[in-house]
Amino acid sequence: MDKIEQEISRRRTFAIISHPDAGKTTLTEKFLLYGGAINLAGSVKGKATARHAVSDWMEIEKERGISVTSSVLQFEYDGYCINILDTPGHQDFSEDTYRTLMAADSAVMVIDGGKGVEAQTRKLFKVCVMRKIPIFTFINKMDRDANDTFDLLDEIEKELGIATCPVNWPIGSGKEFKGVYERATRTIHSFSDTEKGTKEGKDSVTSLDDEAAVMDQIGSDAYDKLQEEIELLDGASAEFDLAKIQAGELTPVFFGSALTNFGVEVFLQHFLKMTQTPLARISDQGSVDPATRDFSAFVFKIQANMNKAHRDRVAFMRICSGKYDASMEVRHVQGGKVMRLSQPQQIMADSRKILDEAYAGDIIGVFDPGIFSIGDTLCMPKEEFRYAGIPTFAPEHFARVRQMDTMKRKQFVKGITQIAQEGAIQIFKELDTGLEEIIVGVVGVLQFDVLKYRLENEYNVDIKLEPLPYEHIRWIENENPDLGRLVGTSDMKKVTDLKERPLLLFVNPWSVQMVLDRNEGLVLSEFGRS
Repeated sequence: MDKIEQEISRRRTFAIISHPDAGKTTLTEKFLLYGGAINLAGSVKGKATARHAVSDWMEIEKERGISVTSSVLQFEYDGYCINILDTPGHQDFSEDTYRTLMAADSAVMVIDGGKGVEAQTRKLFKVCVMRKIPIFTFINKMDRDANDTFDLLDEIEKELGIATCPVNWPIGSGKEFKGVYERATRTIHSFSDTEKGTKEGKDSVTSLDDEAAVMDQIGSDAYDKLQEEIELLDGASAEFDLAKIQAGELTPVFFGSALTNFGVEVFLQHFLKMTQTPLARISDQGSVDPATRDFSAFVFKIQANMNKAHRDRVAFMRICSGKYDASMEVRHVQGGKVMRLSQPQQIMADSRKILDEAYAGDIIGVFDPGIFSIGDTLCMPKEEFRYAGIPTFAPEHFARVRQMDTMKRKQFVKGITQIAQEGAIQIFKELDTGLEEIIVGVVGVLQFDVLKYRLENEYNVDIKLEPLPYEHIRWIENENPDLGRLVGTSDMKKVTDLKERPLLLFVNPWSVQMVLDRNEGLVLSEFGRS
């Protein structure tokens, strides 16, 4: 095996998804602690003076204690090079999460043991199932009162339509949480509340066959209940099947408490053994093998103003094949240019490290002078192929944007265009009005707050948002449509998007069909192509 194959084989790239407050960011930080990437975990919640989670870098995230952008974190652990894509949990930022899942090879789903499967988990999980992404489940917060374990598994199976295979099993929860039973080794890992923010914890392991020692550790009541549950479990749960896990048909389930570090390292060790090396990706020329093909990558995220001092813009790309070398020239397929990537870097929240090389499976950030778009492909100069595009999700909320100071038109247009190019919002221009007014569309209303905040803080522009009644959007798929002859409805508005593509906005869902009936041959789509 040559060096490139060797480096690729030790890469693991996964996304962490969950409902808000399930403990996803805390779990991410504990992984980083075990990898030695950070020495002390921050706290997502807390006063302004408290440490903030390392993966939350944007000011508004620190103020509100929620993640609104995906962070990319890389660390080494036990010979593996791990790339974590930490995603926003809040449903108003789900589009960012969808795009991030396109760059991952597997997903870790964090569930709050006291709440079970929540709305956002359901939505994101379905995207994973649709893409056949292997899913690993970590049921968190077992040190607090949790739902019945069998009910939790049943809920995952019914709500998300995937079989479960518990790798370990909790012994009680809340004040009665004694630890977990490891099924494969028939051992008990006893729970102790470690000092928060450190990785050191006492994890005493006892064989289940040593009845006296187990009784001493967890008590006779917990021991009797555990024996009953093991019997039930062995008869009822799905068999461990690695092929089914890797095909996204079976999810291994682990239990623990990220806040107290209990069960986190055990989960990480199992997870790394079960996940695969970087997977092949589909392009318009077929499957691209990570190890045998030269460098190629695709852009899945663009983020402006990550560094306040430089007001820069970073394009994040997933390397799909081969090795990237900072001195090499690459082809930007959509831009039709051969170029050197500027300032290639590995980003850990808001800190950066300039890279000399990177391999398939890695996520790198490069300086973007405004030429990249989400979904763009990069490959070697003599090649030309495209990876499958990332769909643009239809916004569900719309508002007209008015700038308060007309003298700042230039900053306003630059700011709103850059934020739109990141994919967080979509901007539209009205047709037939003669006015240069901008309409903004978002998947979740919290995005409006983020837009207002960022324009004010990053571009020094004040705006006023006027909500619009539109709820439905359709892209016109016909080539060069004559919009002047389009027969519409009274609740319809004609607009163009950032790429000058024509779209229709509607207030009522039935108007879509009426417009199709009135215009023979018209083709409308719910998704825009990236």
